[in-house]
Amino acid sequence: MARRALLSVSDKTGIVKLAQQLSGAGYELISTGGTLAALQKAGVEVTPVETVTQFPEMLDGRVKTLHPMVHAGILARRDHPDHMEALAQHGITPIDIVVVNLYPFAETIAKPGVTLADAIEQIDIGGPSMIRAAAKNWRDVLVVTSPAQYEDLAEHVSEGTVSDHYRFGLAQAAFAHTAAYDAKIAQYLAAQSPDEESTETPAKTSESAFPQQFELHMEKVMDLRYGENPHQQAAFYRTPGSKGGVANAKQLHGKELSYNNLVDTEAAWQLACSLTTPSCAIIKHTNPCGFAVGEDMAEAFTRAFAADDVSAYGGIVACNREVDLAAAEKMRPIFFEVVIAPKFSPDALALLSEKKNIRLLEADAPQEGDWQLKHISGGLLLQDADDRQDDEATWQVVTKRQPTAEEMQALRLAWAVVRHVKSNAIVVTDAKATLGIGAGQMNRVGAAKIALEQAGAKAKGAVLASDAFFPFGDTVETAAQAGITAIIQPGGSIRDQESIAAADAAGIAMVCTGTRHFRHG
Repeated sequence: MARRALLSVSDKTGIVKLAQQLSGAGYELISTGGTLAALQKAGVEVTPVETVTQFPEMLDGRVKTLHPMVHAGILARRDHPDHMEALAQHGITPIDIVVVNLYPFAETIAKPGVTLADAIEQIDIGGPSMIRAAAKNWRDVLVVTSPAQYEDLAEHVSEGTVSDHYRFGLAQAAFAHTAAYDAKIAQYLAAQSPDEESTETPAKTSESAFPQQFELHMEKVMDLRYGENPHQQAAFYRTPGSKGGVANAKQLHGKELSYNNLVDTEAAWQLACSLTTPSCAIIKHTNPCGFAVGEDMAEAFTRAFAADDVSAYGGIVACNREVDLAAAEKMRPIFFEVVIAPKFSPDALALLSEKKNIRLLEADAPQEGDWQLKHISGGLLLQDADDRQDDEATWQVVTKRQPTAEEMQALRLAWAVVRHVKSNAIVVTDAKATLGIGAGQMNRVGAAKIALEQAGAKAKGAVLASDAFFPFGDTVETAAQAGITAIIQPGGSIRDQESIAAADAAGIAMVCTGTRHFRHG
């Protein structure tokens, strides 16, 4: 019985070469639509699928392979005599190889201005049906969904020996491929209205903005050398179709990124990109050890490094502007694991690339509105990102003394940084840079003592930010003793008046924002 391969692909990369190889190995080729045209143009002998089905493609190509002559040929088990008898009775030739990739749904919805109708037309029906049928019948049918698999397929076919291990691996990849495809469709449609002119949201199964079922499908970027510790294995995955952020950064120089590098780089990049003015963040163990703004990147980096030059060693540097030669010259004498920026000037790249152990990354700003995931045993937690823009119109000065214009500038900076510090978090700054940071402490006054001790004499005349309210007045009293002149915090404690009274007694101006910024990890 003749061996038969069905080829129907959206991505035509490598399909002509594969078809020639399969034909040379004795396979009869059948194909559809654009794939058929591409193969015929290349002079490959191929049979149109409508010749097999004896039924024309219809409904603008929506129906072409959904036919028993195709699906029975894929699904028939060769070791079941009744299956083979049924094929013979109806004149159906078995299909031994299915090469299919799907309509570009993810690529379509990533385009600016795409409509719901545009997206719907890129939902493949026949393709997933053939892939799933072939994967279900993996012992008898080879199923390939990506041009990256063509070379291996051709090699196995030419050798004439195809192991069950290889067949089953293709089936696993095929089901993962269709699952990811369907998940992308589900996620997209969940955010749409059936009427593009309407603001009404579709009916939901609950009042929650979060889906009842949450599918997580990622594409692997690379295996990592190890995880947080050498005895832990790890890998790096990316959300398909995502734009910007660390996962889509381009590495310009240096050895492979480690698990801890990626975690810290994410923290640094989120902080650096949180302001529009030239900013530099230096991160160690996911917490900032220095953050500053400046007229240019050289000035911002110099201030950020000076904030804690001991902790900065071996840290991650993130700049929200191009790293030019002046900034690179400031960075070069110091060991950093990673420097990430939107761009490096050619001379800055050349200078920093002289350092063998530094990784240099170019990245676009992180996407806003991403959900944040936290794994717990047996499940995960899902939340909106804490990327709400501050509305200063809602802030309240709760003390007798108003902050000065310079203090207000410093309070804005402190408030921008504190949301990126692990809770309990206290940040001491002037108007340009952090002076002291207390992160991840079990009580707030303990975090304040660490931040103020780090700031030292610079705390006099500086400001302080707290990511959550003060449960008692002791933190304000500690800040007053160090010379802090203004404080910003969410407010909302039943003992707020105790903290306000302590601030008034010390002549400290206090601003309450009404918004808490816990970062537990």
